[in-house]
Amino acid sequence: MITPIAVVGPTATGKSDLAVSLALRFGGEVVNADAMQLYRGMDIGTAKMSLAERRGVPHHLLDVLDVTETASVAAYQRDTRAVIEKLLDLGKPPILAGGSGLYVQAVLDDLRFPGTDDAVRARLEAELLSAGAGVLYERLVSLDPVAAAAILPSNTRRIVRALEVIELTGEPFSAQLPKPGPARYGTILIGVDREVSELDSRVDRRVDLMFADGLVDEVRGLLPDLRSGKTASRALGYQQVLSALDGECTIDEAVAETKRATRRFVRRQRSWFRRDDRTTWLDGSREDLLDAASNLVTWSS
Repeated sequence: MITPIAVVGPTATGKSDLAVSLALRFGGEVVNADAMQLYRGMDIGTAKMSLAERRGVPHHLLDVLDVTETASVAAYQRDTRAVIEKLLDLGKPPILAGGSGLYVQAVLDDLRFPGTDDAVRARLEAELLSAGAGVLYERLVSLDPVAAAAILPSNTRRIVRALEVIELTGEPFSAQLPKPGPARYGTILIGVDREVSELDSRVDRRVDLMFADGLVDEVRGLLPDLRSGKTASRALGYQQVLSALDGECTIDEAVAETKRATRRFVRRQRSWFRRDDRTTWLDGSREDLLDAASNLVTWSS
């Protein structure tokens, strides 16, 4: 029986290329699992594959949100499961690919979403404005280090949400995450990683290329809407360019900070995905990566 394949792991390891190659080999289609690639117009800074790079493989859940909209894990779970089930009905293996760990888990596990409380949310957001993100993030670290490890210190929306859930439920935010059992749909999880120093170098090269390819102009073209987007404006690279355009730093400083922030994010991604022992890990630098990944697809024979 055909099942989905999930290609996961840190940024810049080669997941997207592998996902396309697997789709071509098995007649599948790619389903995006990168939260920032949901946004229209955010192409360069998210390393979104061009049409040529997609090699004719249909991609789903790309360019579905305006930058003014707030990405929702619950909405992503609903929409992605619908796409996966449609592809399975057509006999086409879905290839879920991306590095947003919570989004992947929302699709493959029984992840549920606690309710909200407007008063609690408003109080936390007011404290965010008065005390700053650092204070709230440190509180999250002390209350729920597992959740904090998976959330960027700059992602104020998720920090506030995690603290809200902790206050409302009396449990760590990470307690809402299910303990992994069999993955939904029998999904085969393939992790792609690289040696740390090699991946750091790849990150640096990718950031240099993004700025050379026009990331600053891309950000300018998204203004003023980008500034009002609670999620999109916090994306790596975009946040740093906005700071430069606001005169808070130079473009060279924005480049350097984007590299530092992305390397930190890579380590958090690695920590998140490595906790899932259902994943089989492959070195993204190996020459036979496609064959090695294909050999893990048990229904291919």
